[in-house]
Amino acid sequence: MKCFSRYLPYLFRPPSTILSSSCHTEADIISTVEFNHTGELLATGDKGGRVVVFQREQESKNQPHRRGEYNVYSTFQSHEPEFDYLKSLEIEEKINKIRWLPQQNAAYYLLSTNDKTVKLWKISERDKRPEGYNLKDDDGRIRDPTTITALRVPVLRPMDLMVEAAPRRIFSNGHTYHINSISVNSDYETYMSTDDLRINLWNLEITNRSFNIVDIKPANMEELTEVITAAEFHPNHCNTFVYSSSKGSIRLCDMRASALCDNHSKFFEEPEDPNNRSFFSEIISSISDVKFSHSGRYLMTRDYLTVKVWDLNMESKPLETYLVHDYLRSKLCSLYENDCIFDKFECVWNGSDSVIMTGSYNNFFRMFDRNTKRDVTLEASRENSKPRAVLKPRKVCVGGKRRKDEISVDSLDFSKKILHTAWHPNENIIAVAATNNLYIFQDKVN
Repeated sequence: MKCFSRYLPYLFRPPSTILSSSCHTEADIISTVEFNHTGELLATGDKGGRVVVFQREQESKNQPHRRGEYNVYSTFQSHEPEFDYLKSLEIEEKINKIRWLPQQNAAYYLLSTNDKTVKLWKISERDKRPEGYNLKDDDGRIRDPTTITALRVPVLRPMDLMVEAAPRRIFSNGHTYHINSISVNSDYETYMSTDDLRINLWNLEITNRSFNIVDIKPANMEELTEVITAAEFHPNHCNTFVYSSSKGSIRLCDMRASALCDNHSKFFEEPEDPNNRSFFSEIISSISDVKFSHSGRYLMTRDYLTVKVWDLNMESKPLETYLVHDYLRSKLCSLYENDCIFDKFECVWNGSDSVIMTGSYNNFFRMFDRNTKRDVTLEASRENSKPRAVLKPRKVCVGGKRRKDEISVDSLDFSKKILHTAWHPNENIIAVAATNNLYIFQDKVN
């Protein structure tokens, strides 16, 4: 397959922003990346429970063609480590997912979750402060009422811009098992949170109860054959959602059919080729991410070796299958031994649903053009990512003679992995999380 080096590598240039530290701890590892609905804000969550929000600069009048870069807008601690004394269980502060709500006023709202608790955060700006209180002095101390001889009208004075993040709602005690995904409904009044065995539906205004809409927990846990790995609402139909399983199947459910959606309305699964059956077949067929296209017509799923695109009207087989790193098929034994085979890669659509992107090892990420069927491998690393330089396509050589610009499959670094990526909803700007570094690539402007 010809690599479309004249197209995709020129789409993105290395970082307009890199968030990193040269010596990092486990807490610095980025665990989720998400653009908001306009693409003006970009949020990342890390294993230390922190959320960092980047804001895009406005275009400068001097250089109208140069697009704005992303700079840190707000940083706050979303989750803290907890301990469940009843179960003697530590609850990590790691942020599993972030989802933005559409902006309704001057403030921004986002949902963030760790393994057990979902929080709704409000991010707002303040550039004025009230002065001239009657009952308080300028330092905030209460004045003696006997000293007040005249009434004053408080006034608002300008002050340095402050960005404040405040938790507005805390949704807890809804899950026995670890939350792996959250999804905001298109009605913007409800959202769902998903753990290994159950999916709960929440109202954004009500924190003390949720409705269980999927429950696959068997009466006897020894009969458990699969777990839920991800779930997402349809972008346009508020009654429809999908969830994927560790057995490689996807179930489409309609909440109008019944209150408990244990019976799916559509079932997507590709039959396994008996010739490729091996000890690892079940592990690598587990779906780590599922995403509706922006149009709502297609579904994209990511398993360990492939990305598949499904048409909602065709359950029998995927419409398209893209091999992400098929050269690892011969390495599955060692990947099993070092636990890499259990890595959960995410996948994303571009704004027009024509290109899809997902991560791989050695800080590689892959892009597939659905129209031309061409693909490219790019690398996010500080060594080859000088600002304003064009990314060069990378190739992996499997056996035989290696060319100068190729990398051998035996020399791939499996500790450097790109699990989390995001694509701007309208433009060719992507965010790629490589361990503790966030790379933002954007269109090359001639």
